[in-house]
Amino acid sequence: MADLFDKIQTDETIRRAKDAAEIGMYPYFRALSHSEGVTATFEGKEVVMLGSNNYLGLTTDERVRQAAIEAIKRYGTSVTGSRFLNGTLELHLELERRLAKFVGMEAAVVFSTGYQSNLGAISSVVGEGDYVILDKDDHASIVDGVTMSRGEMKRFRHNSLDSLESVLSKLPEDAGKLVIVDGVYSMGGDIAPLPELVAISKKYGARIMVDDAHGIGVTGGGRGTPHHFNVTGDVDLLMGTFSKSFASIGGFIAGSKEVIYYIQHKARSLIFSAALPAPNAAAVLAALDIIESEPQHVEQLWQNAEYMRKGFLEMGYNIATSNTPIIPVVLGEDFRVGLAWNALVQEGVYTNPVVPPATPPKGGLLRTSYTATHRKEHLDRALHAFKVVGERLDFIPVKDTLTPAK
Repeated sequence: MADLFDKIQTDETIRRAKDAAEIGMYPYFRALSHSEGVTATFEGKEVVMLGSNNYLGLTTDERVRQAAIEAIKRYGTSVTGSRFLNGTLELHLELERRLAKFVGMEAAVVFSTGYQSNLGAISSVVGEGDYVILDKDDHASIVDGVTMSRGEMKRFRHNSLDSLESVLSKLPEDAGKLVIVDGVYSMGGDIAPLPELVAISKKYGARIMVDDAHGIGVTGGGRGTPHHFNVTGDVDLLMGTFSKSFASIGGFIAGSKEVIYYIQHKARSLIFSAALPAPNAAAVLAALDIIESEPQHVEQLWQNAEYMRKGFLEMGYNIATSNTPIIPVVLGEDFRVGLAWNALVQEGVYTNPVVPPATPPKGGLLRTSYTATHRKEHLDRALHAFKVVGERLDFIPVKDTLTPAK
């Protein structure tokens, strides 16, 4: 007789994880004991943090912290109920109005996590007989949202306009169609070609949704990727998260008033989950105030990203097609990624190791990302570590000196 748990003993992912842990090379679920944004303490060692999505560095901004503290004093630590019943606060409504205006949409609805935002929106508007067309690099929460929706999923090659058109041209004209792309891709750090994607989607009568989790607060002066390309009016649904530039946790969907009202009454991940706690909502509002009134944070973020991008290229690293503050360092096989990650930690730099199936086969990489609060000394320290490790492990050519990018 089969036992449900038999698979646990033979699962390849678990076996590889245990093997790596035995030799001290397992990088996941290991705790930070202290973090101040640009630096952290990892197993007793201070490291420059290149692994966070704290793009504007606002998690340590005193105004954001104080807003959360004041909200705890007024509302407590939890609303203990869903938005549908007793969990909607004035803070939520204010945040939804502010966010909709910020991204140029009519309305918005706030969820407790970004993952729930995608699940709720997609499973609400898509049903049996509809088609959802995804970029092959779309986030896992989008895939799960489609699965939950009972619509039929189709995929097109990453950022390939020809591939998207080929998929759309084969679908029934009378079927509902939703194209979903990331605004900024979280692993490759590249921006979706939204104007062209929008034009092809419209040609075939498809609606378009943009997951801008890594674009909000980063692209378009902080207002997101549709704003960056001036196509906000052509995007039907926009998703954003608070766990990155907005220094909190949660997410939102923005769109027309009619569609958002529909999602509010249909999204199971909204109706059957506790609402975003007040301190988290207050932190987002404080971060939004800063983003709107102090554009220098976004500007500094991009300056830091360009400095690092030039430095990596000068050393000879493969950074794929990154053109945002997410810069992947592509190394190939899993063991190369593990060796590099461990060596960089010893040199005082923390990165995120990413291996298949999250990347293509032999496409393992170290995901690095940057914040507005990284100072030049942090960036130079990181570049030096990558130079030392890269030369030692034969990932890059040996050079006598490294001249930081101007």
